Amino acid sequence: MRPSVGCVAFLPDVSVARVPAPVSFVIMRPAILFPLFAEIRSLTGIGPKLERLIGRAAGTRLVDLIFSVPVGVIDRRYRPRIADAEPGRIATLTVEVVAHQPPRDRRQPFRVKCRDASGSFDLVFFHAHADFLARQLPPGETRVVSGRIEYFNGRAQMAHPDYVLTKDEAQTMPAIEPLYRLTEGLSQKVMGRAVRSACERVPELPEWLDPHFLRARGWTSFNQALSTLHSPRSEADLSPATPARARLAYDELLANQLALIMMRERQRGRKGRTVVGDGHLRSKALAALPFSLTPAQLAAIAEIDADMASPMRMLRLLQGDVGSGKTVMAMLALLNAVEAGMQGAFMAPTELLARQHMEALAAMAHAAGVRLALLTGRERSAARAAVLAALKDGEVDIVVGTHALFSEDVAFRDLGLAVIDEQHRFGVHQRMQLQGKGHAPVDVLVMTATPIPRTLALTAYGDMDVTRLTGRPPGRKPVDTRVLSAERLEDVITHLRQAIDRGARAYWVCPLIEESEKIDLAAAEARYAMLKEALGAGHVGLVHGRMKTAERDATMAAFKAGQIQVVVATTVIEVGVDVPEATIMVVEHAERFGLAQLHQLRGRVGRGSGKSTCLLIYHGPLGDIARQRLKVLRQSDDGFVIAEEDLRLRGAGELLGVRQSGIEEFRLAELGVHGELLAAARDDARLIFARDPQLKSPRGAALRVLLYLFGRDEAARYLTTG
Repeated sequence: MRPSVGCVAFLPDVSVARVPAPVSFVIMRPAILFPLFAEIRSLTGIGPKLERLIGRAAGTRLVDLIFSVPVGVIDRRYRPRIADAEPGRIATLTVEVVAHQPPRDRRQPFRVKCRDASGSFDLVFFHAHADFLARQLPPGETRVVSGRIEYFNGRAQMAHPDYVLTKDEAQTMPAIEPLYRLTEGLSQKVMGRAVRSACERVPELPEWLDPHFLRARGWTSFNQALSTLHSPRSEADLSPATPARARLAYDELLANQLALIMMRERQRGRKGRTVVGDGHLRSKALAALPFSLTPAQLAAIAEIDADMASPMRMLRLLQGDVGSGKTVMAMLALLNAVEAGMQGAFMAPTELLARQHMEALAAMAHAAGVRLALLTGRERSAARAAVLAALKDGEVDIVVGTHALFSEDVAFRDLGLAVIDEQHRFGVHQRMQLQGKGHAPVDVLVMTATPIPRTLALTAYGDMDVTRLTGRPPGRKPVDTRVLSAERLEDVITHLRQAIDRGARAYWVCPLIEESEKIDLAAAEARYAMLKEALGAGHVGLVHGRMKTAERDATMAAFKAGQIQVVVATTVIEVGVDVPEATIMVVEHAERFGLAQLHQLRGRVGRGSGKSTCLLIYHGPLGDIARQRLKVLRQSDDGFVIAEEDLRLRGAGELLGVRQSGIEEFRLAELGVHGELLAAARDDARLIFARDPQLKSPRGAALRVLLYLFGRDEAARYLTTG
């Protein structure tokens, strides 16, 4: 009998609310929020074209607009005479329209001659409609114009002014305007008007914060803070440390933490199974290892064992730096399940990594005498059918696989533990499918080789227990990291030629696959062609994400076997690729990569007994943050230290490629700035849940509004579904 989908567990993804609600429950967003969840097309003047553009820049609902944080300000208070107008500045001028000067051909701009008592200048319009300008700027009339002053052939001009108003209308022009992120074809004027219109529809929301806490912080209400956010008076008002921004950031963090705690308690409330082995398989596997476990590894496996022995389902994240021994920890946990009479599944995001894990686990599995199988999308029908039958009959103890494990025809005799490697590469529904294949709730161990700062771990994995594997693994040597200018590229190639003559193997990483005219970055295909010529065609291979899987795997297999000595690659080799013989890592345009990503790339070397080198090639001039990043990487090889520095230097929006990683991107909170607020929100959420787990008090009712406002619908549904 196929297991019920009601047995699945929840793991966090890009947002907290993703698990489908039970079909018997009707979603009820509080009526007070209905105006904010209207589509932006409901705003006056927003047609299909503007709806697409604004949706691309900010989102499709009014709530997306009100949470669009200004990125700058325009100060229109500079009101010089024409003769005194400084080039490059935004100026507001009161002028008399003198004459219109249509262009001789369409490639020339339309000019409107204007003057004041001090001199004259031109308003410049490209692709203009003469009749429209005639109505807007009639000769002999006075107009107030505002825009950027430029000089062309010694004459002042203003191209496409932001405002052209009569003296009476000029009273409505804001002296200071917020600037918002745009997309091509969308103007600040249109975007600003849309945001203002959306803010006008915000109802007076109930206060969900404790009044004593609110007074102690000196914060205003949510509505007042939102109004202040969109009414900056200077660049200083854009700081995330301002009281208004801090208040809104706290609201977002509180919604996040409260939702995670509610979901955690729901998952913990679903009983799992006690999984306790007798250690006979583990002892054989450990005896086959060429090293002893470190104290950190022993502590990690003890935490995992305690979770599996508990009658509650395990939901644990295992964080470990590159090469810290996560795979060994996973295998020991899987053996524990097998000793208890159950099966285990080990899921990897790519076929290359699945086969690599299979190879890494094979020696321990053989020593322990357990049956191991591989299931990917490449297996032929006969081989696949044999694995499926063995899984169903219990003849396979542990299966290693990719997305193929999600297929409906994959059934287990008794799945007890699911290990998910690099979990951020899987969608939550796919992971749920795997966990739902057990006859009883399945223990889940999630692993990542990407060190995550504590603040990000709280927001992304707050409903999971977290284990950190720290310290350098036995026999692991530090990698000599050097930072070089691109001007020394020939020296690098000479060094590489000498190294491969001695039998060394190297990675050469580029940020793009092919040449781009818009972005001046080294392309993998161009560098591959150059290195083939410099080093010899038989020495160099190419790996990137657009290649077919079989072709990519064949190149990596040849590299691992020593048939080629250099692999030119994109960041497809960032996580998990294991070639101990590789001792050189070259990263071009290192200034374009994040710190943690560079650390991951560096971790591809230094995995064997040979001395390893990482060469970070930058193209100057270096900005201050890029310079600090490269300095940190040169000075430290501790992934957790590096991750914290990356958060401090770049913020969560770019950290670890979070837009692709499953780690939530906040709209109002900046974790590098608001870390202290996150800790306070965590404590507040715990206290709220302890006192009012169903949010039935007056404050609880307001907190329900908060959850829906910030898109934590799933947590709010749990209040009703129990």
